Amino acid sequence: MAAGSSPDFDLIVLGAGTGGYTAAFRAAQLGMRVALVDQGKIGGTCLHVGCIPTKALLESAEFFARLKKAKEFGILLEGQPGFDFEAIAKRRDQIVKRMWTGLKSLVDKNKVTWIGGRARFDGPTTIRVSLNGDDGTPGAGGERAITAKDVIIATGSRVKSLPGLVPDGRRIITSDDVTTKADLPKSIAIIGAGAVGSEFASLFHDLGVAVTLLEYLPGIMPLEDRDVSATVERSFTRRGIKVVTKARFDAAAVKVTDDAVTLTVGPDGGAAEELRIEQLLVATGRAPNTEDLGLDKTKVELERGFVKVDGRMHTAQPHVYAIGDVIGGLMLAHVAAHEGIVAVHEIAGEGPDAIDYDHQPRATYTHPQVASIGLTEQQCIERGIAIKKGVFNFAADAKAVIVGETEGFAKVIADAETDEVLGVHLVGPGVTDLIAEAALGMTLEVTAWEIGAATHPHPTLAEVIGEAAMAVAGRQINS
Repeated sequence: MAAGSSPDFDLIVLGAGTGGYTAAFRAAQLGMRVALVDQGKIGGTCLHVGCIPTKALLESAEFFARLKKAKEFGILLEGQPGFDFEAIAKRRDQIVKRMWTGLKSLVDKNKVTWIGGRARFDGPTTIRVSLNGDDGTPGAGGERAITAKDVIIATGSRVKSLPGLVPDGRRIITSDDVTTKADLPKSIAIIGAGAVGSEFASLFHDLGVAVTLLEYLPGIMPLEDRDVSATVERSFTRRGIKVVTKARFDAAAVKVTDDAVTLTVGPDGGAAEELRIEQLLVATGRAPNTEDLGLDKTKVELERGFVKVDGRMHTAQPHVYAIGDVIGGLMLAHVAAHEGIVAVHEIAGEGPDAIDYDHQPRATYTHPQVASIGLTEQQCIERGIAIKKGVFNFAADAKAVIVGETEGFAKVIADAETDEVLGVHLVGPGVTDLIAEAALGMTLEVTAWEIGAATHPHPTLAEVIGEAAMAVAGRQINS
């Protein structure tokens, strides 16, 4: 930008995923002139190949699983319930399209300038965009240079595989394939038992697929509290999912044929066996989209490919910020949105609080569901924090019994001296919604006693949180 000239925009946001469009809309609400740049569709990974299509599939799978228990509720169905996976996939796609259509309308509503194309830095606050053609063809629309006072990098992430395993979309697949295609295998092995791998294990099993879940670490969902991990693993095993932890196999020795995938796998130090399945799903994490961004023309620093930022989303380059998956960390859509809001309010000079990642909720839509916020019991021990805890089982909750889903528990961890809640960990029905109470409470620095003292309506699933909070002081009522 020439000295003394005015920039084209106050803010340019690179990437239109959840974090990017949230930042763009909030900036526009604050009176900024905003450009939102993306080569793909607004909504990004979460809307088109991630959170939304996955949860749509999981909803159908769980509904089908409940139908198989209809007789327990006095509901008589003629014959055995079945499903049409093509129809399930069609509903998935309709949901995505509906949400995408709504987002497009918000671009105009917020008076944000949409620029479709591939963006690169041509200086700290100058962006050169290779524009999409009128039909969406990348690079067919020529080139445009735009400038701004500030730039937010929100370019997201992509699926990654293991060395030696090359996804082909047919036998070796990724989550992108599951969320965009309409075929269902008879058997599948899933590499990686984090949130993504565990969700797909639950989904496929509920739809009658033979599932083997492989995790390199000692337990599935390794980032969750150890009690949560153990409970979900027992549930999966009881339902018929084959779980192999400390799993070892040679990726280079995986054999792919026209009709199957074969690998030899077993627990570390244990006997290995040959596994033959129709598909192999790689769910081993995501890689940041930082290549070919022109970051060499800025002072932005990378660490393992991720953009380095501080708690208010500043990079090492003044006036350049970064949010979402591209900075690593929790890599969750709602966290990216929160990061985007913090960045924009920092740009606006409002001095927002730095993000406390210990107060960001996590939700996993397995069956049973998992949700958590704050420190695990193991993290408290590692940090030398003296704690007290309370646990309440869904089996003692009347609404859980009525719903017919009594598996799981609520666990509240509090500081031993101050009683401030440090973590809440849930396994069971509806917990991805219930965790919002804990998120609000921890934002307000709530104590366990205050949560327990709040009246929780009866009969509801939410009572488990109140009871667990009272159990911290040994004063729970219903157990």
